[in-house]
Amino acid sequence: MSIRRPWIAPLLGACIIMTMTTARGDEGMWVFNNLPLKTLKNRHGFTPPPGWADHLRSAAVRFNNGGSGSFVSADGLIMTNHHVGADTLAKLSTPENDYYKRGFHARTRAEEARAPDLELNALVGIEDVTARVNADVTSDMDDAAAALARRKASAAIEKESTEKTGLRSDVVTLYQGGQYHLYTYKKYTDVRLVFAPEFDVAFFGGDADNFEFPRYCLDVCFFRAYEDGEPARIENFLKWSPNGSKEGDLVFVAGHPGRTDRLNTVASVEYLRDFGFPSLLDWLHAKEEFLLAFGGKSDEAFRQAKEELFSIQNSRKAREGGHQGLKDPGFIARKKAAEDDLRARIAADPAKRAAYGAAWDKIAAAQKVNVETARPYTFLERGRGLDSTLFQIARGLVRLAREKTKPNADRLKEYRDSALESLSLELFSTAPIYPEFERAKLAFGLAYWRKTTPDDPVLARVLAGRSPERAAADLVDGCKLADVAVRRKLADGGLAAIEASDDPMIKLALAVDADARALRKRREDQVEGVEAANYALIARALFEERGDAVYPDATFTLRLAFGTVKGYTVDGRTIPPYTKIGGAFEHEMAHGAKPPYKLPESWHEARDAGRLDLDAAFNFVSTADIIGGNSGSPVVDRKGEVVGLIFDGNVQSLVLDFGYDDAVARAVSVDSRAIAEALRSVYRADDLLKELTAR
Repeated sequence: MSIRRPWIAPLLGACIIMTMTTARGDEGMWVFNNLPLKTLKNRHGFTPPPGWADHLRSAAVRFNNGGSGSFVSADGLIMTNHHVGADTLAKLSTPENDYYKRGFHARTRAEEARAPDLELNALVGIEDVTARVNADVTSDMDDAAAALARRKASAAIEKESTEKTGLRSDVVTLYQGGQYHLYTYKKYTDVRLVFAPEFDVAFFGGDADNFEFPRYCLDVCFFRAYEDGEPARIENFLKWSPNGSKEGDLVFVAGHPGRTDRLNTVASVEYLRDFGFPSLLDWLHAKEEFLLAFGGKSDEAFRQAKEELFSIQNSRKAREGGHQGLKDPGFIARKKAAEDDLRARIAADPAKRAAYGAAWDKIAAAQKVNVETARPYTFLERGRGLDSTLFQIARGLVRLAREKTKPNADRLKEYRDSALESLSLELFSTAPIYPEFERAKLAFGLAYWRKTTPDDPVLARVLAGRSPERAAADLVDGCKLADVAVRRKLADGGLAAIEASDDPMIKLALAVDADARALRKRREDQVEGVEAANYALIARALFEERGDAVYPDATFTLRLAFGTVKGYTVDGRTIPPYTKIGGAFEHEMAHGAKPPYKLPESWHEARDAGRLDLDAAFNFVSTADIIGGNSGSPVVDRKGEVVGLIFDGNVQSLVLDFGYDDAVARAVSVDSRAIAEALRSVYRADDLLKELTAR
């Protein structure tokens, strides 16, 4: 959901530097080394005490599958959303034990189930490396050459940091190229599932209620991080608030918003409005239809497809909302007016005009290449047309063998030395692969590719005169890569073993790799490189006017957002900020107690036995500035204690990717009191509740 001045936060134990910056209202996804203290003091009368930000930063956790979480006990207990844990729940499930559907509760440490390929990252330090990344960029370089120089410098910085610290080290692009910061993370790869409720209460109301409010969802999941076979010892974990929040309270969200485009030029936004979103939505609708059809074949087929189905449905609904926002003439007019105003001020100053004046036109020209390459790039390099876990494994093995023969600085980013441990976790995952689902997905991908770009020569080579269904069957049925031992043997054998393999997926990955790399290079040189160089110029122009009071767009790195618990009004209807547990049963009856409005039997039993507090708060909304990627983020109060758990935004928040507005946009959270009440009264998870609420 995601440009700035050089600041350095040394490694573990050092204080995060917080500078005095301001923001409009409660807007902002702020980096932890540049927090808006002036705004917090002037608007909310709050000055974080010493160590407050460091503690919150250290407790935050990033999930490698695109979500957020937080440490909530000294013994490595981690809280996130059920839908963030859904991928692991699906991979741990079997036809006999569907943990995704019926839930999971490890009553002892021995029962905690290890995730097959989950990596968690806890941010340790931030260092501004902008000067180092740009050190080899010279004025006579074109944008492509400059981008290559920056990639090589970033690779060297990451490698040096990883070797020095043993930490995961990522050079992060901020302000679309205005700054580069080195983020170092402690990694946890032994992660075990502790608790998840039933799907029917985690996603109560289903797709119909998604991005809506009022809501009644227990979208929570608990994992535990282990080190050397024992629960990780965590110094900085978040304590549980005994009282929760109330209307008007100031709350904070520490999470990892995925991507925003608020600093994008009008040309970039128009590309998304006119091409990027329509093409993505067309594919999402088609993929959703396919998954519904496949899942409708049997209960087992639905079990295999459902996690991907719900992910696609969530993405489709989110992008529909975002696209509607982009089509609002008023939004584009405001965006254009702001851009025209900045460009006019730059044009009025000869020095600034010479330095920055051409940036917008160059970015606009890059969008034409974006349109030309987007479809073939997504089908081939991003794998939309080769929709198969087995193919992705094959490509990973092929590229690993080829990239390891190169100097580290010349490799693709995901194959640099600093990334190999994380890559191996995914490449050699023991997660199950289902042949029938693989055949069906690949056939769908190939058929959609043929429908969209029927004359693509690469597709013609892939099909080789076969139907999509026949090609998919040939490729999947002959593939041996579902066996992890086979993958390891190929990886250990290097390029010679890969090139000698007769596995059809390996042969396909070899056959299309040159074409995919060529598309990737063209986009890196003519789109991404141009954007990075020229957004950096725009960022400098903004810095000259406003300093670092501008927060960077989201980049799936740790950010702090804040706001107040506050309802809103839509179409004359006032929406209170809280729902109650009793309201879930009323919502169920109002919809005939039929899925997706059917609460689990465990909840009915707890209510009928008189154990469940029906007046306890269930979900609530706030003005905190969040987007996708913030799922699973802790919501804390001024003391830094947990009062909630982000799991959604309302439909009015979906345009926040492109601009902030708190009139009706709201972040939706599970209330901490609902989590505690459910653990106590529904699931009888006394040991887990005791660990969670220990003071």
